[in-house]
Amino acid sequence: MASSPPSSSTRSDSDEGGDSVVKYDPAMPNDQNVLQKHVAFFDRNHDGLVYPWETFRGFRSIGAGLPLSTVAAAFINIALSQKTRPGKFPSFLFPIEVKNIHRAKHGSDSGVYDSEGRFVLVKFEEIFRKHAQTHPNALTSDELQEMLKSNRQPKDYKGWLASYTEWKVLYLLCKDKDGLLHKDTIRAVYDGSLFERMEKEHMEKDGASNKQKD
Repeated sequence: MASSPPSSSTRSDSDEGGDSVVKYDPAMPNDQNVLQKHVAFFDRNHDGLVYPWETFRGFRSIGAGLPLSTVAAAFINIALSQKTRPGKFPSFLFPIEVKNIHRAKHGSDSGVYDSEGRFVLVKFEEIFRKHAQTHPNALTSDELQEMLKSNRQPKDYKGWLASYTEWKVLYLLCKDKDGLLHKDTIRAVYDGSLFERMEKEHMEKDGASNKQKD
């Protein structure tokens, strides 16, 4: 797990006007690496490693179809595996080491995870302050696209692709009937609770469907 950051530099920062703003969410312990929690959902056997077939099973468990689950498993594990295994010989099984997932953090992102995988509250709130123009607590498809463009770093093509893929998959799976991606849903992605919630809802839906067939 990531070590606790010094309180003088992580609990608050000063904005341009000199006012103190909360940087890390007090509801989330600073020694908890929420990026690890986010990824650990896909570690289906809890051995600290996520293999492509586990990524596939994780996506299927939250209701993703076969094509999306297959592509996601290949894309995610191939892209992230070696980054989380520093100094080790590449493996053609493409495992992702959960404890080192912060090493796979890409550029052109929102900055909501810091370099050690901690949740940065001020960056999360910034998403909606800057881009949620239609609804204060939700993003439309166009607003999401605008956010992705604004986060792009020059010539960071891999970062552009990674961010686009992550957010578009999230939007596809979690938008509401009006095409809105809600703030609490996005927050749940970052703190690692959304996948567990979606898995439970998918299981309940399958259970209800099976009862109707009986």
